[in-house]
Amino acid sequence: MNKLYIGNVSEEASAEDLETIFEQWKIPHSGPFLIKTGYAFVDCPDEKIAMMAIDILSGETIKKGVRTVHILSPVVLTQVLDGMLAQYGTVENCEQVNTDTDTAVVNVRYGAKDQARQAMEKLNGFLMENFALKVSYIPDETAAAAAPTLGGGKRGFVPRGPLRSGSPGLGARPKLQSDVPLRILVPTQFVGAIIGKEGATIRNVTKQTHSKIDIHRKENAGAAEKPITVHSTPEGCSNACRTIMEIMQKEALDTKFTEEIPLKILAHNNFVGRLIGKEGRNLKKIEVDTETKITISPLQDLTLYNPERTITVKGSIEACSRAEEEVMKKVRESYENDVAAMNGQGQPESETVHLFIPALAVGALIGKQGQHIKQLSRYAGASIKVAPPDGMDAKQRMVIIAGPPEAQFKAQGRIFGKLKEENFFGPKEEVKLEAHIKVPSFAAGRVIGKGGKTVNELQNLTSAEVVVPRDQTPDENDQVIVKITGHFYASQVCYTSSEVDSCIFFNCNSK
Repeated sequence: MNKLYIGNVSEEASAEDLETIFEQWKIPHSGPFLIKTGYAFVDCPDEKIAMMAIDILSGETIKKGVRTVHILSPVVLTQVLDGMLAQYGTVENCEQVNTDTDTAVVNVRYGAKDQARQAMEKLNGFLMENFALKVSYIPDETAAAAAPTLGGGKRGFVPRGPLRSGSPGLGARPKLQSDVPLRILVPTQFVGAIIGKEGATIRNVTKQTHSKIDIHRKENAGAAEKPITVHSTPEGCSNACRTIMEIMQKEALDTKFTEEIPLKILAHNNFVGRLIGKEGRNLKKIEVDTETKITISPLQDLTLYNPERTITVKGSIEACSRAEEEVMKKVRESYENDVAAMNGQGQPESETVHLFIPALAVGALIGKQGQHIKQLSRYAGASIKVAPPDGMDAKQRMVIIAGPPEAQFKAQGRIFGKLKEENFFGPKEEVKLEAHIKVPSFAAGRVIGKGGKTVNELQNLTSAEVVVPRDQTPDENDQVIVKITGHFYASQVCYTSSEVDSCIFFNCNSK
């Protein structure tokens, strides 16, 4: 036997803590750990294993408790999982750390050891959409460095706080400003060069720019362009963007690709108007200051579940990089102003929407023992109930959703997505559902407009069917029903457009 000396041990650390760390690193040992003040001893089977332990743990501080758990979960439900995690304690950091796979690999750091233990005990084996979650401990000091690249598509996790430093020499990473990540589109033929052999290139970009980078290779199969999401400080996002542009330019030269490669930034439609500015002044100033040409995709290009506009920037890499900084500065300012405005308004008023789904889809929405609808309710922050069937042969069931605007958006979006995932609509068929909202009876005429002009304009604008049934008897609150039928995005735009016209007092801010 070879006795291994372990130094730099916290006074509060226990033999159980050391046991857990050795198990996670798969370091064999014999007999119990002998704990002293600031150090410990343990027997290793041979000298080779003792040297391996030294190499792995050298420079680390062995602290009391392991507060980070390692979770394998279905990618499609990571946001729902995110809501579940808070049940077991304070989540200090939560991030998805794997590259593109069918399963999300998530590291979750809790504020206390017992919270992490409870989360592991409760969630390990928990069935989520017929997928059994796999949860285990991971040593705290290695959690942040577990994998430098991210993936899993558009539903990736967002860190809740600063990442811990990895092994000595890497240095501490700055806090990630992930509320407004940088989203860009790149030509599909350059994705391989950006990733590099066995992921080496993207790992270097991640490390050098202190960023988290998602390359969504599986999104929009066969598409000519793929989205990339960068989470970092504004400076880190800009550095990553510049590096990616340089990689694409080099690959273009190596492959004799002669077409211009513009920078394409994705931004939520809510922020684009303020980016453009009155009479286009903001955008024009950015063009002049950075010596670039900037165009923005039209509203008509907005697609189902995708409220993003494409901002195309043409110019040299240096010029495009300066433009990216200015564009994202405007976008972040718009986001911060919106958050401040929402906080100033206090708790948003709750609204009730009745959404009608195929009767056959009720089981999928509710899930086994009601697990799915409960998870969805927690994730969205809304009350979601399925009304009893209206007769034995009812082909539709009413889902009652109550909550503030953002909760409505989350809940309805997930329900539309669930029906698509479960194949209740054809592969090329849009999910179109009927929703009922209530408006004051005196506003019903204004919804219709003279000769139906207002409602026709609303339908042309949103691509949704809007019907105000005539001869309705107002309810006890003097309200009548407006019926809206369409795909998810069209319905949301219809709600908002109606609210702007002071006709329908339902507002859905899709942030």
